[in-house]
Amino acid sequence: MREITLSQAVNEALREEMRRDETVFIIGEDVAEAGTPFKVLAGLVDEFGTGRVIDTPISEPGFVGMAVGAAMTGTRPVVDLMFGDFLFLVMDQLCNQAAKIHYMSGGTLRVPMVLRTNLGATRRSAAQHSQSLHALVAHIPGLKVALPSSAYEAKGLMKTAIRENNPVVIFEDKLMYNDKAPVPEEEYLIPFGVANVKREGRDITLIATSSMVQVCEKAAETLAAEGISAEVIDPRTIVPLDTETLIASAKKTSRVIVVDEGHQSFGVTSEIASRINEAAFYHLDAPVMRLGAMDVPVPFSPALEDLTVPTPEKVVEMARRLCAGEMIHAA
Repeated sequence: MREITLSQAVNEALREEMRRDETVFIIGEDVAEAGTPFKVLAGLVDEFGTGRVIDTPISEPGFVGMAVGAAMTGTRPVVDLMFGDFLFLVMDQLCNQAAKIHYMSGGTLRVPMVLRTNLGATRRSAAQHSQSLHALVAHIPGLKVALPSSAYEAKGLMKTAIRENNPVVIFEDKLMYNDKAPVPEEEYLIPFGVANVKREGRDITLIATSSMVQVCEKAAETLAAEGISAEVIDPRTIVPLDTETLIASAKKTSRVIVVDEGHQSFGVTSEIASRINEAAFYHLDAPVMRLGAMDVPVPFSPALEDLTVPTPEKVVEMARRLCAGEMIHAA
């Protein structure tokens, strides 16, 4: 199977869906000639023109609002939000309008819109361009939230999102755009709400989102050399969440660590840990532990920034202690 980058996979997914469905269009800042600052959309304007790959002024509330209206009237917009940090600018359009129109119209209107954006620190972009804010939108009923962990997931989830009749927010880790992975040439879709067991294990379960999947896979390799068998699971989507697969793994291994790059307090790690505790409590040999980003603004200093996010070493240390029966106190 060929290997392509995550950036190429997203581009390919969009190209295929725009060819398949003339109602699909892209809107956002620098999406046409520039192909976004990360060059993910490079070349799409050459094939589809500026009528379907639409550059906008620097007004996130304006173009997201336009996309919501366009989706309500029969098209399938893909909104490019340059940085996930800019979600704060469009919370009304996304969370108060797109997420609620179907309910407030008595089911007569839908918003089949995709908002693709990014997350992730350690790119030296400082506190306003390095946040991982997926838990914010996951909290809002009416929105679906996907977090691809490789080029394979990026393509399959994007194609599913575009065909979805409800608003979807996809977060891509900005440090992964050049990472390669096997991606089939033939068409495929990845269904929402179906987790992927990346590695089978018997001693401990590592549940990880987005780029933290690679962090946990590296940790699992280290643990395997020490005789600890770690199961690694990628939920792929946090809304809907494949709770059944996560609980089944927790019951099998009896120990769980949830790893996510969002801030640890009141985030994705908390929600997943809570669901496992509620459904698998009597099967656990230790409390479900969490590893998220430190609850601080992301520092610009490289030395400090690198300390704020989960690493394979941190996962390994926590797993060792859990498997040894040590009591670990949450930070």
